Amino acid sequence: MRPPPSSLLHLVLLFLAAAPSTLSKSTLEACASSTACPALLSYTLYADLKLAELAALFAADPLAILAANAIDFGVPDPADRILPAGLPLRVPVPCACSDGIRKATSVRYVARAGDTLSSVAGSVYGGLTTPDWIRDSNGMPEGTALDAGTTLFVPLHCACFGGVDSGVPAVYLTYVVREGDTLPAVARRFRTTGNDLMSVNDMATADVAAGDIIVVPLPACASSFPAFASDAGLAVVNGTYAITANRCVQCSCGPGNLDLFCVPAPLADSTCSSMQCSNSSMMLGNFTLQMTSAGCSVTSCSYGGYVNGTILTTLTTSLKPQCPGPHQLPPLMPPPTSSFFETYLGPSPTPMPSEGGIGPQMAGMAPMSSPPVSSGPVPSDRRVGDVFALVTLCLVTNLLW
Repeated sequence: MRPPPSSLLHLVLLFLAAAPSTLSKSTLEACASSTACPALLSYTLYADLKLAELAALFAADPLAILAANAIDFGVPDPADRILPAGLPLRVPVPCACSDGIRKATSVRYVARAGDTLSSVAGSVYGGLTTPDWIRDSNGMPEGTALDAGTTLFVPLHCACFGGVDSGVPAVYLTYVVREGDTLPAVARRFRTTGNDLMSVNDMATADVAAGDIIVVPLPACASSFPAFASDAGLAVVNGTYAITANRCVQCSCGPGNLDLFCVPAPLADSTCSSMQCSNSSMMLGNFTLQMTSAGCSVTSCSYGGYVNGTILTTLTTSLKPQCPGPHQLPPLMPPPTSSFFETYLGPSPTPMPSEGGIGPQMAGMAPMSSPPVSSGPVPSDRRVGDVFALVTLCLVTNLLW
């Protein structure tokens, strides 16, 4: 007995939607070093999620996500805040080297009923990974069904490129091209140029298609903490913040310059070690100015890294031609509570929290130089085009008949 025509048409549409018409491309950074670097992922929420749920998806600190987006991280109970579907965010991750390619490897996902590798890669993680990457990372034979409750290792695209772009400190953002995007439009969105994006991504032309993965260099303030500090290599994107030293210190970048500026975090409490500079009454972030015949003498108490539970501070004095004005911090936005953003992915069940709770923070990952970039196809589900065309033709023929 044949299904009714409407059911056949629905099957055809679902089948067509399941397979991309073209093979997406991705910027893959070859690597050899085992040292990770700070990186960002551009992610659009596929459903309303608590901040804690979003953090569990990426093994990230909830406060680090807010800070990376210049969203007020001093609000009460931030982890319980509900973020709306369609909200675009930058998610901080440590970018490691795995199988000779830069990937974020700390993410775990617990499969739910109805999940497939394709839905996990495309819907839950917004195209930042692929079904093949997940399958290979978990040693799953092709065609293996995904059972509810299975814990998956989920590798995600990321990039380091030595933490610089054209000689300027930078943090690299992984961006999945959306329908209607053009390279110039993406460049304008992130305040860079199409030429820079083409150079970074080793592109011969400016052509991009939905599903392609490119990396975007964002100007940043780099730290110079000692290598033995747990937050060595900390970098903060211009106009944003980072939380470090076990949530005791906040560091910001900009808006007037690319000098890292660190002060006690809003949630710092009695468990934090002393933030007073030795041999001084000055606290972290304080400075004094004194005009002299040679110029303005600036004495400041600066952050020097986090070592074995101790906040390192440094008292420095420098001479400047003019006394600087009060330090301006990047503006903070209140946490969003309703969606005014275009939603590209339909609502899906809220994923279960990943095992292990909050993963390693981005801080402490020192940027390292890497071999040149290579551009190639993203691994995808292995589909045979001729079989797809034949099955579709049979369904359509059956419908018309």
